[in-house]
Amino acid sequence: MSTNGNHSAAHSTDHTPDRVRTALVIGGGVAGPVAALALRKAGIEATVYEAYPTAADGVGAWLGLAPNGLAVLETVGADAAVRAVGHPVPGVVMSDGAGNRLTGFGGFPDLPPTLTLPRERLFRALTDHAVSEGIGYEFGKRLVAAEETPGGVAARFADGTSATADILIGADGIRSTVRTLIDPLAPAPEYGGVLSFGGYAPADCGVEPEPEPGMMHFAFGRTFMGHWRAADGRLIWFAGLPTDTPLTQAEVARTPAAEWLDRLREVYTGHVPGERMLRHADPADLMAVGPMERMPSVPHWHRGRMVLVGDSVHAPSSSSGQGASLALESAVELARCLRDVPAYGEAFATYESLRRPRVELIGGNAAAINEVKSGKKAAPVFPAPEEMFRPLHFYRIDWQEKATAAEAAPR
Repeated sequence: MSTNGNHSAAHSTDHTPDRVRTALVIGGGVAGPVAALALRKAGIEATVYEAYPTAADGVGAWLGLAPNGLAVLETVGADAAVRAVGHPVPGVVMSDGAGNRLTGFGGFPDLPPTLTLPRERLFRALTDHAVSEGIGYEFGKRLVAAEETPGGVAARFADGTSATADILIGADGIRSTVRTLIDPLAPAPEYGGVLSFGGYAPADCGVEPEPEPGMMHFAFGRTFMGHWRAADGRLIWFAGLPTDTPLTQAEVARTPAAEWLDRLREVYTGHVPGERMLRHADPADLMAVGPMERMPSVPHWHRGRMVLVGDSVHAPSSSSGQGASLALESAVELARCLRDVPAYGEAFATYESLRRPRVELIGGNAAAINEVKSGKKAAPVFPAPEEMFRPLHFYRIDWQEKATAAEAAPR
């Protein structure tokens, strides 16, 4: 597979029809490097093409990797690299805005705790690990077009270079270029009625110490706020600002952080413990994440030699707590299907059928939570936490099990 200029991948002498030997992975965020690692494990050479000039784009928002996502990292050998830069959170406590506890969950004894870390730290850890394992990377490669060739697919980038391989995988996020190449009429991201923000509050901001140290706290009031305590004692918080007017990330960035913080303080007046945390928050630390979005059902996950993975096809919104973990699952499932189903078209169809039911169920549940966060619905009556989290956290993709087309029936 070429790494600069106009080039073509060297194809295997194995003439099995449609057998995939090489892949272009568009996007180096979460799904991209893990897809490349899993493809290599499956005997497929993959190179990652990232639009940004470096692995981390500077966005400091935090995310969580649930036990099912961590299991995927173990499959491709990247778990130690990511654990080294993350912070474990054993469980959750759910309360109302007045501080009354609704329910709690300390995690499953048989599973590791959820890992929290800044997005850019995860990007860097996955990239460094993939490179150390021999995965090729090309930065500053913004995809502008792709077309099928007699024996593969050719990608063209904004800098004038191109690359070819047997298949092209779109791991290029919620505003995926590959998605529109597969289907020009594909849906756009759906706004959830909330602008998302995050930040820090000092350890002595007046929030009572937790009786169960390390837990993540979710508090529903006029809207929603969450927090957990970092290793240095500071509180890391994330909050939603309901608004019917969707703003782009660039539009959010044009408003000074102090103004956003003033608006948040007004919304969270009387909220326990949001009012105290926001009173001590520093505008310099404010993370203006932008609009809370999700992908509605995408009709076409693949076309010809192109296929989608991760947020490009099933971003469930941050309300799910599963966005990164689902992206990792899909990356490995796609590689497993390409390993075991000889024809790429059939492999893509098998992959979609295995993944679509799970990701759309989780995405739909997250959309319902978004309505609570946007103030359009009252906080729900929570089922037992074990009931909520078991089907999420215990889900596993068995790499050793062979994928077959018969497996494509929804499960």
